[in-house]
Amino acid sequence: MHHSLTRRRQGRVAATTVTAVALLATLSISTAQADDEPSQPPGSTTSQPPPKVDGNSPGLKLSDGATLAPAKVLDVKSVIEDLGGEERREDTGSDVKFALQAEVLFGKDSAKLNPKANARIKEIADEVEAQGAKKVRVFGFTDNLGSYAHGKKLSKERADAVHDQLSKTLGSDITFEVRGYSEDYPIASNSTEEGRKKNRRVEVAFPRGEADAGSQS
Repeated sequence: MHHSLTRRRQGRVAATTVTAVALLATLSISTAQADDEPSQPPGSTTSQPPPKVDGNSPGLKLSDGATLAPAKVLDVKSVIEDLGGEERREDTGSDVKFALQAEVLFGKDSAKLNPKANARIKEIADEVEAQGAKKVRVFGFTDNLGSYAHGKKLSKERADAVHDQLSKTLGSDITFEVRGYSEDYPIASNSTEEGRKKNRRVEVAFPRGEADAGSQS
């Protein structure tokens, strides 16, 4: 009898031990699965309440005698370029600037305007008149191929050619500033032909909105 009870108790202990081991294994698997699964969808963020700010904090106050800087309106630049990159227009709150690639206006290594150039220049002249501008800057640029001196001469001659055509349309009441800068002030890398093509250009820039300003005075 004593041995029979002992065997039954041992059997219960063994069964209990197996059950406990199985339960621990189940808990362990559930925990591992929970660790592998994200608590929220990928890319989502947990909403957190905004931090409290102490309005009396010394770091938020101006020191004695200090004043805030005057309010300033930042100038926003808008850039539009045609698909071929032949013409580029930049607009800011104060100026308008056109950049025409040299290939659009001239032959290779030439400062003579081609037949199609006049129509492009006329469009720019129309914009100068629409803005009521009285001062126009015409700047020529080249790439870095060839000597700097040759680029200086060619860029100035090309700027002169565009200036001459603009002045025919705009008349004598416009003040022009005409310069040639050779390879200075590139707008693209000269390491590729695509970049050099953009750098070979003539820029025409003028103030915007002078017609409106004149009508308000």
